[in-house]
Amino acid sequence: MSIDLSRRERFASRHIGPDRSQTSDMLAAVGASSLDDLIAQTIPASIRLKQELNLPPATDEALFLSEFKTLAQKNKIFRSFIGMGYYETITPKVILRNILENPGWYTAYTPYQAEIAQGRLEMLINFQTMVMDLTGMEIANASLLDEATAAAEAMTMLHASRPNSKKNAHRFFVSDTVFPQTLALLHTRATPLGIELVTGDATAVDVTDPSLFALLVQNPDQYGHVRDLSPLLAAAREHSVFSVVATDLLACVMVKSPGEMGADVVVGTSQRFGVPMGFGGPHAAFFATKDASSAYRSTPKANPPTAWRCRPASSTSAAKKRRPTSARRRCCSP
Repeated sequence: MSIDLSRRERFASRHIGPDRSQTSDMLAAVGASSLDDLIAQTIPASIRLKQELNLPPATDEALFLSEFKTLAQKNKIFRSFIGMGYYETITPKVILRNILENPGWYTAYTPYQAEIAQGRLEMLINFQTMVMDLTGMEIANASLLDEATAAAEAMTMLHASRPNSKKNAHRFFVSDTVFPQTLALLHTRATPLGIELVTGDATAVDVTDPSLFALLVQNPDQYGHVRDLSPLLAAAREHSVFSVVATDLLACVMVKSPGEMGADVVVGTSQRFGVPMGFGGPHAAFFATKDASSAYRSTPKANPPTAWRCRPASSTSAAKKRRPTSARRRCCSP
């Protein structure tokens, strides 16, 4: 394919890239005589087009948006019946306007200082605090890709955290009412680690099995059943078997939290809090667990938990003094 790059090279040299001498130096470093030669060495001739691209004439932004809207109107929106952790939801307007559409979260309050990092930190802390409150756990992360990924991370973390009495344990029990996409990903992650997945009825799991290091149950499960898992999780803890509960954050508003039942790790997704389904695509998952220092400890910790906050520098006073370090701040100080 013959490519005329003279116009592109002139634009790049003036606006976005190095000058011709720098381009020549880079081409010489990789052993290419020109950009055409570099493309010929990089892209095999068998997959290159033999003719110019058949593109329509260039258009302006307004015309493009008009044609794009006309094309988008041909889409047909159908009701989704996927279920299994993906549900139709609504976002209350008060939340939509005051949080998601609140420019205070994502714009700078001064023209020289970007505050999106501070707003993002505060939103993440809000998310983590909500997850801890609803799940009854002590630590929460800032989200994962989806619920299946969170469950897989729980499995690998607990496998690496096995007590000395379970160092040779390699079996991970998964309830047969766990979402199928979660089970599929667990199989993918378990194979290279040498973890054996065992599926079955959670009420019949043998927690006395010395080769069992952890178990995973869904509550509410894929059929919508809600159970009090306290007896099962207490029996697992008695035999040094970790427990993971995959749950629904919105269900935790109404029912006993997994933390109150005695779970070691709680995973799930925040899709139910108004995130569109996106035809079954990933959503912000959560991963919550107990403080490592209090695991398997019945007595409360002597010291209260530490709270973290963002403490910005005084930008107003810094601006008056015309100091160039006005944007410097210390974040996450106890």
